Amino acid sequence: MAETERENIRESTLEGLETAARKGKYGGRPPVITDDMLHTVLRRKALGESVEQIQPDLIIPTGRRKGQNPSVASIYRALAEHGKTQAYPEAVQTAHADFAALQQRDHSLV
Repeated sequence: MAETERENIRESTLEGLETAARKGKYGGRPPVITDDMLHTVLRRKALGESVEQIQPDLIIPTGRRKGQNPSVASIYRALAEHGKTQAYPEAVQTAHADFAALQQRDHSLV
């Protein structure tokens, strides 16, 4: 009986996640580093400043840590993610196109 109950809970959870994904909603914490902050970091790094020098000047605009500085690790993580999108732009474009096609298909089914 417990196995059946657990399976029902799992199915309900997966259905809820799928419904949220169709609406464009995804779980997890929102990113701390905004596009504006990333642009600032990239610009200042190009001028020769280190992440440790830039970090105190950045302020988180929203969320639970609003008004605080992002961690150095968050900045490095955002830079790494940006580097991936720059290194494989065709993969990013393909992913966006695939996602748009999925959304279009879902809207045509409704």
